This record gives sequence, C-alpha cells and structure tokens, in this order.
Amino acid sequence: MIRFGIIGTNWITESMIEAALQVDGFQLTAVYSRTEERAKEFAEKHGIPFIFTDVEEMAASDVLDAVYIASPNSFHATQSLAFLNRGKHVLCEKPLASNSVELEKMIEAARKNQVVLMEAMKTTLLPNFQAIQENIHKIGQVRRYDASYCKYSSRYDRYREGTVLNAFNPAFSNGSLMDLGVYCLYPMVVLFGEPKAIKANAVMLDSGVDGSGSLLLQYEHFEAVVTHSKIVNAYRPSEIQGEEGTIIIDEISTPKEVKIQYRNGREETISKAADFPSMYYEVKEFIQLIEKGELESRINSHHHSLVTARIMEEARKQIGLIYPADRHHDTSI
Repeated sequence: MIRFGIIGTNWITESMIEAALQVDGFQLTAVYSRTEERAKEFAEKHGIPFIFTDVEEMAASDVLDAVYIASPNSFHATQSLAFLNRGKHVLCEKPLASNSVELEKMIEAARKNQVVLMEAMKTTLLPNFQAIQENIHKIGQVRRYDASYCKYSSRYDRYREGTVLNAFNPAFSNGSLMDLGVYCLYPMVVLFGEPKAIKANAVMLDSGVDGSGSLLLQYEHFEAVVTHSKIVNAYRPSEIQGEEGTIIIDEISTPKEVKIQYRNGREETISKAADFPSMYYEVKEFIQLIEKGELESRINSHHHSLVTARIMEEARKQIGLIYPADRHHDTSI
C-alpha cells in the first residue's frame, strides 16, 4: 500500500479521494490544513488517522509515502519541494508551478531524491484521450487543433459584487489561463510537442488576472487555437481537424464522447468507456510508477509539464500578467 497525505480540503480533494479509494494500493493516512479545526473535521469525515497544520512537519513524518497537493497554485512549488526533499513522492494539481523556474527546481529535486513527481492532469490519462491518440492517424495531415474551455466561475459572482476571492487574486498565481487554459494546452503538447511560435491575447480584470483569453500557436504544418475563460460559458466542442476528417471532442478537460467526422460524410464513434471516476486514472498511473520504481510518467512527463509551463509563461509575458512568484525568481516575464 502507498500511504498518502493530502494537502487541501476543497471540492477537488473530495473528488480525488472518492476516485482514489477505488485504486489498488491507495491508503489515505494524513491530511494538512492551515487550521486544526478544519483538519480534524476533514479527517473525521474520511477516516484519516493523522492531521497536520505544518507542512514541514508533515513532510518529515514517517506516516506517509506520497502526497497529493491541491492547494492554490502559488503554494505548489514550495510545498512540493518540502516533500520531494524528504524523499516523498508528489502528485500535484495542475499547473505544477507558478512558472518554469519553480518547475525546474521541482524536477531537479525529484531526480536528486529519486522520487516521483507528476502533474495531476487527468485529461491525458483518460481512456478517451488514449482513443484520440490511437485514432488520430485516420484524419490524415492535421491542419488545426481547436480547443476551448470556457466555464463561468462560481466565484465570479462575488468578484462582480466587489469581493476578490483566491480564484481571481494574482497572489495565488491564478486566472483563466493557468486554471482552465492549461486543460487545452497540456493535451496539445502531449499530442504534438512544442509549438514554434505563440501569440496570446486576454481580457484582463481589475484584480490583475486574466478573466479570459486566447492563444494562437504555430506548428510546422498546422496551427493551434486555444480559447479559455472563467467569466463566460462556452458550449462548443473541441476539434482536431485533418485533411481526411475531424476528431470532435465534447469536453477537452474530461472527454466523454469522441468521434471522427470524415470528409466523405461518414461518422465513426471512437469513445472508450470510462469505468471509474475521471481522477481514478491519474492516481492509478502515479501509484503504478511508484510500484514499478519508475520516476516519471511517459504521458504526464516532466518534459510535457515543462513545455506547457513555458507556453503559459510566454503567454503571460505577452498579456502582461506577472505574479508575485515571478518576482521571486529570475523568470523571463
């Protein structure tokens, strides 16, 4: 059994636990929260034996082998490093870090301490993403990758009323690109690698983060178009357009229905059944890496995470989005 600690007591942590309990080898042993009251409440709800209110103390503890980090983006690097440098495996929510400099330090620490560091990007480990990879050759030469993730944030109502919560506060390395745009970019990088050129635009909010935006990315034989937003909803699918057909993806973040519309009018459903909750597959991948003694996922690899981070960093540079975390490091922003 791999003994897990949890950092974060929000809805995404609840979803992760629900999924992870169905993975062989997962054992939940510890939880961190800033307040003892919240830690106790969460521990009682999920039957967690150990609680912590100090990250360093938790990292030094011998009651866990690995940690799942779901804190605000700005804490990902420092918290991950605390555990990596204590020989603990780290599964950290996307985006892995505020910038590429932080991420490079995390990767270096993981390699030095011979432990697994993996970005908890669920999309690329789902059966339907595998279906895309297995069938993409059918559409011929790819000419456009068109991905969209626009979802009105439940916290935007408070923002409009004058209250800036974490989701729209640059101090936490948040915003539409980092929180939602990453779901469009990471699969693109896994499928096609690093683009040759990037152009970015954004609608900036008074708080200092991007409320929505778009990226135009140039590859050798095609272009990629990415749109993202936390202030409007979009209802259109994402597409990978080829000369012989188009792969239509209902939701880029969690594909449930995937089909190919061929140029001759024929339609082929390529969806695979997902027998488990969406976060099950990332936890399974992470645990299997530990069990096999492998230090890096081939899908959610350090390279894919780093390329994605650099794309977002360049986009932020172009739209003028600078985080406090950027000022602490020698970044290109």
